[in-house]
Amino acid sequence: MIRTENLHVDLDPFHLRDITLAVEKNDFFVLMGPTGAGKTVLLEALAGLTPIQSGRIWIGGRDVTKIPPEKRAVSIVYQDYALFPHLTVRENILYGLHFHKMDPGKAHARYQELLEALNLSPLQGRFPTYLSGGEKQRVALARALIVNPGLILLDEPLSALDPGFRQEIRGIMKKLHESSGVTFLMVTHHFAEAISLANRGAVMSNGRIEQVGTIEDIFQRPASTFVADFVGMKNLFTARFNGTRAFIGNLEIESAGPLPKGYGHIAIRPEDIVLSTERIASSMRNQFLGRVTGIFDQGFYYEVHVLADAFTFKSLLTKRSLFEMGIREGMEIFLSFKASALHTL
Repeated sequence: MIRTENLHVDLDPFHLRDITLAVEKNDFFVLMGPTGAGKTVLLEALAGLTPIQSGRIWIGGRDVTKIPPEKRAVSIVYQDYALFPHLTVRENILYGLHFHKMDPGKAHARYQELLEALNLSPLQGRFPTYLSGGEKQRVALARALIVNPGLILLDEPLSALDPGFRQEIRGIMKKLHESSGVTFLMVTHHFAEAISLANRGAVMSNGRIEQVGTIEDIFQRPASTFVADFVGMKNLFTARFNGTRAFIGNLEIESAGPLPKGYGHIAIRPEDIVLSTERIASSMRNQFLGRVTGIFDQGFYYEVHVLADAFTFKSLLTKRSLFEMGIREGMEIFLSFKASALHTL
């Protein structure tokens, strides 16, 4: 559906470099990365809104590199909704039809279909000023979909919403994707959104793509320390490898298989680290005595920092487990993890 080849964009001082990417038809593909990674610039380059210096773009098998935005069969939804304040909900949704010819009967049927799918019928006569954030986002989605695009681009569509609205719009987008056959390409800096919505994605950093793959691959097998940190592998250490062992300082860590020779990085997900007040007999081959140096409330969980040797390990505990174990700063505690929990980078 979308293919880019060696795409370069220069927006001094920011640059996109060597962007080669493929998004299949009907994919829900997510571009991830921190603020300033270049995600929105890439989105706008695909839409034809930002000029490129070199490279090629294909959409639906057609080379659109030099084709203007209105002829690319692409709709874009911004995080600030970009609704016209002087137009009603109905007028905002139908606005795109001014630039896309459609049989009036089909246009009316499509409009009614979107009203029902997005629960907008009661809001048709309202102006954007009188809409909630979630309602505005639903209108923006309807306006983008009214022209039956082959591709819809979404720029941080959930970031401006309260948690309740965010969950609502996430569910609506998932249903729309499943029922419409439209390819979705969404920008986000929240990996949790990618897990709940997308089947494939890419992680960007400083104008370059760090990793492309299924969401599961990116989550389970990050290709770099940057990606590992982005997907929540908070335990990242430089290590020396020897056989099936990794050495960080005085700590000897067992892996599930042979490790590359020399030096590299290891990563362990915080949820894979088990804390206990006593040494436990189990299949976990890595156990170290440490001292609790920090306890941080993360909502449903606490993040507990444990210093072992000279290295801080981070683990996640439910509030119930934390209180039942009586964990407090300064106490000695054992941290354990399986050999299979060790990832090398």
